[in-house]
Amino acid sequence: MERDAEPAMAADWERFSHWLHCVCIVTFDLELGQAIEAIYPPHVKLTEKEKTSTCYLAFPDSNSGCHGDTQFTFRFRQSPTRLVTADVIHNVDMPVLLQRDPHYFYGYVYFRQVKDDSLKRGYFQKSLVLLSRLPFVNLFSSVAKLVAPEYFEKLEPCLEAACKDIDRWPNPIPGKTLNLPIMGLVIQVRIPSRSDKFSVCTLKQDVCENMLPAPLVLSSVHEGDMFRALQPVLPHLQLLWELVLLGEPLVVMATSPAATADTVLALVSSISPLRYSSDFRPYFTIHDSDFREITTQKQAPPSVILGVTNPFFVKTLQQWPHIVRVGDLRGPGDASKQTKIKKVNKLKSLDAKPGVYTSHKTYLAKDRAIIKRLQKGAQRKRPSEVQNAILRRYLMELTHSFIIPLERYVASLMPLQKSITPWKSPPQVGPFVPEEFFKSLEHAGPQLTSVLKGDWVGLYRHFLRSPNFDTWFRARHSEMTQKLELLQLEALLHADLKLWLEHKSEVEVVDMVIKLQDKMATAQQAGIAVRPDMFEHLQALVDTAIQGLPADLQHVLQRT
Repeated sequence: MERDAEPAMAADWERFSHWLHCVCIVTFDLELGQAIEAIYPPHVKLTEKEKTSTCYLAFPDSNSGCHGDTQFTFRFRQSPTRLVTADVIHNVDMPVLLQRDPHYFYGYVYFRQVKDDSLKRGYFQKSLVLLSRLPFVNLFSSVAKLVAPEYFEKLEPCLEAACKDIDRWPNPIPGKTLNLPIMGLVIQVRIPSRSDKFSVCTLKQDVCENMLPAPLVLSSVHEGDMFRALQPVLPHLQLLWELVLLGEPLVVMATSPAATADTVLALVSSISPLRYSSDFRPYFTIHDSDFREITTQKQAPPSVILGVTNPFFVKTLQQWPHIVRVGDLRGPGDASKQTKIKKVNKLKSLDAKPGVYTSHKTYLAKDRAIIKRLQKGAQRKRPSEVQNAILRRYLMELTHSFIIPLERYVASLMPLQKSITPWKSPPQVGPFVPEEFFKSLEHAGPQLTSVLKGDWVGLYRHFLRSPNFDTWFRARHSEMTQKLELLQLEALLHADLKLWLEHKSEVEVVDMVIKLQDKMATAQQAGIAVRPDMFEHLQALVDTAIQGLPADLQHVLQRT
C-alpha cells in the first residue's frame, strides 16, 4: 500500500476509531503457535510487542480446559503514545472510571474451541478480539457475542460488514442515549456523563418502543454482573473492598480467564465512584511483556490486581500478601461455606479450596446484614438484576461514606473568593494536613452516613499512603486550581484596565499581556469551561493594552 493511501484510509474509518482501535482474528498455527490471522480495518498498525500480547491473551491457558465458546476481557500496556486531541475531548465530560486510556488497550475476546477432525490439530481454535482504549466492557462484550459466531461461519465478508456498521455509529458523547446498528440489530445504550448523579439505574425500554427491529437495550455500557462475579467470595465482601480501596497487591486465581476477568473487573468497580488508579490485568499470562517486572521477588509486590489461571503462578506469586481463589458455586449455599480467611502459605496449588488467603485485618466491623440479604436472595432465586443492584448500591454508599469527609476537608482548602484580585496571580490551594483532617472526623466523619463501626481513622491513615488517594487528591487539586484561574479571569472582566495602565511601565504592560495570553491559551487547552463572551472580552483587554505600546512591541505581541 502506498504511504499516501494510509492517511486517507484512516480518515475513512474516523468514526470507527472513536470506538475501537481494531478487530483482530487470532488462530492457532501448528508451526508458529498463536498468531494473528487478520487485522481489520487493514490500515491499522500494531507493534510487534502489541501483536504478541494480543496473541497470548486471546487464548485461555492450555490447562483451563475451555471447550465451546468462551468470552473474557484482558488489558495490556500499549506501546508509548501521545495523548491525542480526540482523547482530551472525549475525557472532558466522561466519568473518570470511563475515560479513554492513553496507555492501555482493552481486549474483548470471543474464543471458540471445538473438535474438528478435518484439521491437523483435531480442533478448531480461534478468537475474535476487539481492541479498544475504552473500558466499555458490557457493550463490547455484547458486540463480540453478536459478531464472532457469524464470523466463524461466514469469515471475511461478515467481519467487514460489522466494522462498516461500527463506522456508522455516532461518537460516544457523554450523556447521550445512542442507537448502534450491528449485524442487522440495534444496540441501545446510554453513555454516562460526569454530571450524572451516581446511582444504580437502568435504561428504560419505553424510549424505543416504536423502533423496528426492537433494539437490544443494555442497562449499562460498562458494568457487568458484579453479584455473579463476587458470589463465590461474598462473605469477604468488605475485606476485598478494603484491599482494593488501599491499593494492596491482589491476585485472583481461577481455572478460566472468564472467571478471573469478571472477578478482577468487579473488584476494580467495587470502589466506584472512586477511581482505582493502579494497574489491573483481568487476565494475565507468563508471556506478558510486564511479567518479569510485576512478578519479581527482588522487591515488594507492586500495587496491581492480577487475574491468573496458570498453576505456575501459585509458586511464582507465593510472596504476594493477598490471594483470592475463585471456585465454581454448585448451589446458593456454597458461598456461606467459604467464610474462613486463610494464610497465604496455605495455598499450595490451583486446586486449593476457594476463599481469600491473607493476613490483612479489616479496619471496619463486618456488615453481616448485607451478606445475609444477598445470600437469602440467592436461595429464593431473586432475579440477578436485583441482586446486582443491591450489591452495587451497598458498595457505592459505603465508598461515598468514606469519601465525603475527604471531599469536605479538601473543599475547606479552597481560598476565599475575596482573596482573588485581577492583577495578581491567584492564591494557591491550601496543603492537605493529615492530622487536621483526622481531627475533622470527630464532628464530620463517616459516622454521619454509615452505621459501620471500626477503626475509620486507621483506614484513612492507610488510604492516605495509597496510589488511589494520590490520584484522587491530584484530580481535586487540579479542579480547584482551574476554578481559581477561572475566578481570576472573571475578576479581570470587571477590572478598570485604563486606570491600571496609567501608572505602569512598558515592561509591566508587556508582562501583563503575555501572562493573560498564556492564561487564555492554557484555559482552552485544559478544557476549562470559559464562556465564549469571556474570551472575547479578555481579548479586547489584551488588544487595548497592546495598542498603547510602541509599534515594535505591538508587532511582537500580536504575533504571539
